[in-house]
Amino acid sequence: MTRNIERHVIYGHQSVRDAFIKLEDLKLDPILIVADEQMKLMGSLTDGDLRRGFIKGLTIINHTIADYVQPNPIFIYQDELYKTDITALRAKNFLVIPIVDRAMKIVGVLNLTQVQTILPVDVVIMAGGRGQRLMPLTEHTPKPMLPVGDKPILEHNIDRLKKFGIKNICISVNYLADSIISYFGDGSTKGMSVKYVFEDKPMGTMGSVKLCGHLTHDYIMVMNSDLLTTIDFEAFYNAFIKSGSDMAVATTGYQVDVPYGVLEVSSNNFVNSLKEKPRYTYYSNAGIYLIKRELLNLVPDNEFYNVTDLMDNLLKYGKSIISFPILGYWLDIGKPEDYLKAQEDVKYINLG
Repeated sequence: MTRNIERHVIYGHQSVRDAFIKLEDLKLDPILIVADEQMKLMGSLTDGDLRRGFIKGLTIINHTIADYVQPNPIFIYQDELYKTDITALRAKNFLVIPIVDRAMKIVGVLNLTQVQTILPVDVVIMAGGRGQRLMPLTEHTPKPMLPVGDKPILEHNIDRLKKFGIKNICISVNYLADSIISYFGDGSTKGMSVKYVFEDKPMGTMGSVKLCGHLTHDYIMVMNSDLLTTIDFEAFYNAFIKSGSDMAVATTGYQVDVPYGVLEVSSNNFVNSLKEKPRYTYYSNAGIYLIKRELLNLVPDNEFYNVTDLMDNLLKYGKSIISFPILGYWLDIGKPEDYLKAQEDVKYINLG
């Protein structure tokens, strides 16, 4: 059982005292999922169900929790998880919902106090670089594992992905890969599945993505590991799907202030307009992308192929790419001054 299941599942033969102990540990989400010995769903249980049982004359000594159970709880079939309307569940104040297979065996728990939504995407994270500009900090520690606040840069990103219900992550590693793998393992401590691919030679962003042969969803999110951001992944995904585009690129605004009046001049040198000390906003690549998985067919096998190569080819073949401006916080940690800024920013910004 995953840790999330262990927290919330109790067996029908257990005592009312056992239920009280578990509910006491679940102060923020005090709901138990009741299972039989084969882990099949029997019902749900709250302290309110226990109180109502006492009013009816049930006792702690002579009855098990099976006598108190709410027998018709809401549940989600595992194969319909990504079709679930999370907004509707929140509106009805559902917080903890069992996930079952078609035989009604409990295979997971959806905890809406911990998850904002469930996005049907696989994520590939680029974490193989040397971080040369951050030497000597990266001499023995890969850049993604440099601590910002109380945890590594990469863990901030993985925890944010988890908040959006993302389960499957592939990390592309190379430099000091063992420190990344030993820290995150198979992802089970996060309730996720984390796998790794090794770049024996530089492959570029999309070349590395193609090495991840265990992707399961129709959409892939690709992101750099050396950034911190509060991007709304749900809004990013929804904008991508709504647009019908083949690729979405998260962007960050970059403003240029011109300290002089700027003349707009026609080809024959006539002045069309005057802008006094204008500010121009440009959008820069933020290192986060969404693509249709089928686009991997455009990526050559075992060759260096960067994300810009893919974008050039998409435009060449008449495919569509949308920009998604990040409205929240974003920082690329490339230089020592960026790392120092991250250490200050994390004191005031919630990256979770």
